[in-house]
Amino acid sequence: MNKRVLIASALAAAIVGPSLVSAAPAPEPTFKAEKCYGIAKAGKNDCASTGNNSCAGTAKANADPRAWIYVPEGYCERIVNASKMPKA
Repeated sequence: MNKRVLIASALAAAIVGPSLVSAAPAPEPTFKAEKCYGIAKAGKNDCASTGNNSCAGTAKANADPRAWIYVPEGYCERIVNASKMPKA
């Protein structure tokens, strides 16, 4: 096999490969948890209700009102600007 073709194929696989992995919600935590919207940092969300970020690690902005993370039950209402429901 031509060395040039092999290198080009490997490069194409390295670029396209990660985009083929489907995003999924973060696994359910082992502690009693609730979804808390509007507090996740960009790229650190567990999932989202709608919009450009569909699931774990795909939030493009800090404090996206549709992106959520798991927090221990009862804590979301204590966090400033957090919500148990997604905001439009």
